[in-house]
Amino acid sequence: MKTPDEAVAALWSSPPSLKSRGIIQRAVNALLDHLAPERGLKLNEKQTGPVEQHRTPNGCVLQAEKAALSVSWFSAAANDRSLGELRVVLWRGVVSRRGAPRRKEIATVVSEMVVRPIENAATDIVWLAGDGQQYSTPSLAAVCTRLLNQQVLTES
Repeated sequence: MKTPDEAVAALWSSPPSLKSRGIIQRAVNALLDHLAPERGLKLNEKQTGPVEQHRTPNGCVLQAEKAALSVSWFSAAANDRSLGELRVVLWRGVVSRRGAPRRKEIATVVSEMVVRPIENAATDIVWLAGDGQQYSTPSLAAVCTRLLNQQVLTES
């Protein structure tokens, strides 16, 4: 049986086309739009609600009072046979974001999941986790939301 990395390598026997890269980037954007939709905040406006959503160009951070979830997309080089990887990290505490003041408390990693894009026979992009589990973009978004909700309940 092939390992997940071997399975991904077998699917991409040559560097992926620009079309494939575009499909993957749209899947990444759809996931990030689901988790933390882009919206403009006015100057000095603060988000309200139990979970703050912070968007970056290649990821997002969902921050609850004592737990957080970060999703980061790392695209591969143009001549690489893979397309990149998506890292989902569940945190205990408050995650420091770029440009924010330093905090005394340090957030600690609770769990981490790395998923890579693969292309199935129907040309729908799915995400392949290290344990062999496959996710559609909506199901991966649901897993991310569930992980954060479970950690929030654990911390309260």
